Amino acid sequence: MEYKIAVLRGDGIGPEIVDAAVGCLDAVARRFGHTFQYSYPLIGGAAIDTTGIPLPQETIDACRSAGAVLLGAVGGPKWDSLAGHVRPEKGLLSLRSALGLYANVRPALLYDQLRSASPLRRDITQNGMNLVVVRELTGGIYFGPRGYREGKEGQEAFDTEVYSIAEIERIAVIAFQIAMGRRKKITSVDKANVLESSRLWRATVNRISQRYPEVTVEHMFVDNCAMQLVKDPSRFDVLLCPNMFGDILSDEAAMLTGSIGLLPSSSLGGTKLGLYEPIHGSAPDIAGTDTANPIATILAAAMMLSSSFDLLEETVAIEKAVNAVLSKGYRTADIYTPGDKKVSCSQMGEKIALEIRKAK
Repeated sequence: MEYKIAVLRGDGIGPEIVDAAVGCLDAVARRFGHTFQYSYPLIGGAAIDTTGIPLPQETIDACRSAGAVLLGAVGGPKWDSLAGHVRPEKGLLSLRSALGLYANVRPALLYDQLRSASPLRRDITQNGMNLVVVRELTGGIYFGPRGYREGKEGQEAFDTEVYSIAEIERIAVIAFQIAMGRRKKITSVDKANVLESSRLWRATVNRISQRYPEVTVEHMFVDNCAMQLVKDPSRFDVLLCPNMFGDILSDEAAMLTGSIGLLPSSSLGGTKLGLYEPIHGSAPDIAGTDTANPIATILAAAMMLSSSFDLLEETVAIEKAVNAVLSKGYRTADIYTPGDKKVSCSQMGEKIALEIRKAK
């Protein structure tokens, strides 16, 4: 079978981690007899340097014509002085909007081999951690009305949290569908004791829950959820979050696994076309050093094979390969401890690709 993938290498470590993931996809293609046809449109700072804008129309068109989009990362200090509407990050936000991607799915798994890398105490990590953050992606305070105005104390800035019932319903449905395939438990995160938008969020989630009587639903304030993640992450299955809360909590969950370099994500909408990326940023401080961890991006490619192409066996092959390499003691710098076998970004990608090719 032939599949079209738009590969957005982006900025910073983006090209390095994406190249490692493409190497693993090539190994999948070789083992299972597929053909992955890649295109390499520009986004973020790389697009600004070439075209003057963070998201050229050519990139949008290339992504729309592909079956899926694989992204590295965008941004860096080189472009920090630019106005907000032309910064690299604006390119990513605009792409999600252009593709109608309103749901961000971020699994957080604590590998048995990496329990010692977690900042949590051993008595906590022994219970394991396997959760999914389902984050609303195109609404909330990141997309509400904003600007500057004159206030009582002079100039002030404002950002507005806005959610419609329809926006909440569609993200809730995705969370419930994911929960049905897992442990059938949802923790809906809000701040309903303070925010009107959270009160609407809670009421809407309760109404949607009536369609899924098998799923247990609990509501939790975001500050308490942040605390409970540290206290006992094993209690969580699916976290359903508004945009900003999901952004923050998924990064917290990432660090509990030992490194933010381990967690992939998918951005989904109403079609099979999805955008797949690591949850971390462009890490410009280590760009070009071949020391980044490509595992999150490789696992994002695995999510792509499953969600956009329905290649379930191929997805499992990548996941097993990652486990095999970790079990052999290979570690990039972010998860390395004395006694491990330290490898570079490209070497980690090569070892995982090798495991994919030789696995039975």
